[in-house]
Amino acid sequence: MRFRDLGAQYESLKAEMDNAIQAVIEKGAFIQGPQVRELEEQLAEYVGVKNCVACANGTDAISLVLMAWGIGKGDAVFVPNFTYIATASPVSLIGATPVFVDIDTKTFNISPTALESAIKQTIKEGSLNPKAIIPVDLFGLPADYAAISAIADKYKLLILEDGAQGFGGVLDGKKACSFGDAAMTSFFPAKPLGCYGDGGAVFTNDDELCKTLKMLRVNGASPENKYDNKMIGVNSRLDTIQAAILLVKLNAFKKYELDKSNSFAAYYSELLEGSVATPYIPKGYTSAWAQYTIQLQDKKTRDELQSNLSDKGIPSMVYYPMPLHKQRAFKYLEYNDTDFPNAVKAAECVLSLPIHSYMKTEEIEIVCKVILETIK
Repeated sequence: MRFRDLGAQYESLKAEMDNAIQAVIEKGAFIQGPQVRELEEQLAEYVGVKNCVACANGTDAISLVLMAWGIGKGDAVFVPNFTYIATASPVSLIGATPVFVDIDTKTFNISPTALESAIKQTIKEGSLNPKAIIPVDLFGLPADYAAISAIADKYKLLILEDGAQGFGGVLDGKKACSFGDAAMTSFFPAKPLGCYGDGGAVFTNDDELCKTLKMLRVNGASPENKYDNKMIGVNSRLDTIQAAILLVKLNAFKKYELDKSNSFAAYYSELLEGSVATPYIPKGYTSAWAQYTIQLQDKKTRDELQSNLSDKGIPSMVYYPMPLHKQRAFKYLEYNDTDFPNAVKAAECVLSLPIHSYMKTEEIEIVCKVILETIK
């Protein structure tokens, strides 16, 4: 059993995939080829925004937006504490300071209540200038953007949606990566829409931001003359082969993959109902199911279950075993566990199970049988 079966996906899409890759090789336009622009157009249309700017990876996508907004030393950017480091590390890399925020216990997403408290505390301390919020659509579920937007408006903060796991999710009819002042996603292979390497994209309705991002991703080169650099940028282009791969995958994603993932997630929840805490999906939300994550009673039970699954040849993952404030890279921020009780608890209790569009219902039944036996 595979945690996320990219091999099965390739076998299903093999003919289209091979032809798409071969077409790039034959044309020889490996950097910024026509498939990149085609992909940007299709992604923007799918998400429902005016502009999409492809780049080398999801981490760069966050960095590019923060750079374009002029965020830097002395600025505070609010980030959920329970996420992968790539949400917070770009903040530090550009010289700003990440301010960690606790999560909601049901959704695992940033808590609006904790967010406003963190903003107020930052303003009170006075050493940092609050500038932006980076909510994360964790495990595929969009964050609470109605509440977050109200807070952002109140304190005049920018919102950058981290949709690396959320691409394909929906909130009140709007697709993930369409919220905030800008949004980003990652095409890392294990993401809901992944390529065969690294890749990322930024989404925005702001035409000026789009122009700046396109310059920044090519070392700051102006569109009129690539040897006349208007600003200091980076080399962060999505290569044409990855764009060609993503065009094939995007078609399958829209046609059936997302629907299948949702049906498999529903089957998991049906079989596990009443035994463990299954993913909570609020009314009006649809998850992209980057992960199907259950919550156990405590760390001992979680670790025992993971061991039992492994003994049966069933892969599982802990996302994330260590909140950001406990990692050595952020030791200088001097946080304590008591600052983030929900994130600390989640790190001890969560377990992600195999889920992808090419599963079999029998596999889900096997996984759930082990879980139910362990819980008993």
